[in-house]
Amino acid sequence: MYTAGATTSTLEVFFGATSLGDLLNRIDSVGRVSQQRTSLVTDVTRFRGQIQRQANKQKRAQTRQRALVAQVEAERQSIEAQLQRRKELLASVQGEIARLEAAERAQARALAQAAQAQRRAQTEASASTSQSTTAAPAAAEPVVGVSASTPEATVAPPSTHGGVVGVAMQYLGVPYVWGGASPSGFDCSGLIMYAYAQIGVSLPHSTYALWGMGVPVSRDQLAPGDIVFFSGLGHAGIYAGGGSFVHAPHTGDVVKVSSMSGWYTSSYVGARRIL
Repeated sequence: MYTAGATTSTLEVFFGATSLGDLLNRIDSVGRVSQQRTSLVTDVTRFRGQIQRQANKQKRAQTRQRALVAQVEAERQSIEAQLQRRKELLASVQGEIARLEAAERAQARALAQAAQAQRRAQTEASASTSQSTTAAPAAAEPVVGVSASTPEATVAPPSTHGGVVGVAMQYLGVPYVWGGASPSGFDCSGLIMYAYAQIGVSLPHSTYALWGMGVPVSRDQLAPGDIVFFSGLGHAGIYAGGGSFVHAPHTGDVVKVSSMSGWYTSSYVGARRIL
């Protein structure tokens, strides 16, 4: 029965007994084989169930994995699109900055040329008269290359203007920010405008406009609080006394005190005293 399976019936096994003891042995054997078959079927059924559950679990895991891959790909494409938009915005901003800087340099050259022409005209006019050369015209303005002995207005500064230096000194180390005019960041004219505003004096946020404020003062008559100009009016700072000045130099630098020597001597334009 065990070896032949379904081809041999239970009755054939029983009828083949040669004695009562043999018959009982055969009945016991048939019962054992039946139990084994039942146990085997149960095990196979259980294993098949486990395999099916494992297959279903794997299928769900693959589905989640495909969804995760799709999500990551979508996020990657979104990030790349954002980076591209930021690159385009950066290029646009850099182009605008370059345009503004070029316009600023052109304006500085034009102002310097106009000032030089005005100085030549005034020199020629003064040479044709017998008036004293110590009385300089009120509109005279120094330009690059003018010596310190050139006549300038020598009106004493208001006593409050010395406090401007102390205000500017409070912001040493603040980073240079193009167009900045607050303690979070300054450019050169922004620092001057902010410092003077703290003592109640309103000034424009432009080195060129500052050049038209107050009265001119010669270098040997500089006093703390005077505004000093360099590089064709492209840069300015607040004179601090002792041949030094406070300023916000350029991008990548910070508000600091520098000596009016070296490059600052060669590029010095002049100074204005705010009244």
